[in-house]
Amino acid sequence: MPTLIHDGRPFRSRDHVEAGFPGEKDLRRAIAAKRLRSVFKSVYVDGRVPDTRMLRVEATALVTPAHVIVCDCFASWLYGVDTFRPSERHLLTPTLLTPHGVGRVRADGVRARQAVHLPESDITEIAGIRVTTPLRTASDLLRGQWRPYALAAADGMARAELVELGELVEYVDELRGLRGAPQARELAQLVDSGAESAGESWQRLRITDAGFPRPRTRLHVVDEWGRDRYFDMGYRELLIASEYDGREFHTTDAAKAHDVGRRGYFEKRYGWRFVIGTRERIFGEDTAFERELGALLGITPQPRRW
Repeated sequence: MPTLIHDGRPFRSRDHVEAGFPGEKDLRRAIAAKRLRSVFKSVYVDGRVPDTRMLRVEATALVTPAHVIVCDCFASWLYGVDTFRPSERHLLTPTLLTPHGVGRVRADGVRARQAVHLPESDITEIAGIRVTTPLRTASDLLRGQWRPYALAAADGMARAELVELGELVEYVDELRGLRGAPQARELAQLVDSGAESAGESWQRLRITDAGFPRPRTRLHVVDEWGRDRYFDMGYRELLIASEYDGREFHTTDAAKAHDVGRRGYFEKRYGWRFVIGTRERIFGEDTAFERELGALLGITPQPRRW
């Protein structure tokens, strides 16, 4: 195998000469040829190096002074969970906290703010980098993100077993005087490690915000051959299931045919009824999704809150 660029270590674009690229044009050519890939803005690594937690840590160390704390979505990314909003997932902007009395970090490609209240118990270290603990990170995301994104972020951290649900509820219940604390307390009650994608989290929040009973996630059913099957969420006693068809796995003709066949089987064989969500049905002003589910539940949906 040819020698890795910069020995496989990440480097900042301003250090391109040290990495073996005499001029900026040489760097841009390597990026265009996919010899290099971006770890996040202005930080690159040999395109053959796998994305690992340690690579993320090494790249973060390049833009993180010793006195700052990595927080929010970037902290969860270091823990291995992508909680960036869809429009920012390709940016991976480092978010940093600086303690009071210390100058704010001013550097290209990072987002920095000063800590309002951050006790040492809310800070941990990963290979020398100061990071908000998973519990504090989940709390900050519940406080600061838009409702559906906030719940999806906390669900993801719970699914990765980074936070324990009871501990998270207890933690946010003690928050006082911080912006977004009421939202965090409300949403913490809904966090569910059974949600397997952000879309499922968005859909579950749409359901509960409509005033419907909270559905059970990863609903287990067994077919006539004894095989285990799972629905995204639903109400077993009512034989009502609701699934989220995301763009990544449910848009090809083959995937659509599989979905129709699987759901048709359970409809005809066992009497299950399905209400399907998509990004277009969950976001926006059209309330058809809630009206369909409400008709099956016998409940009139409440107006949309988001």
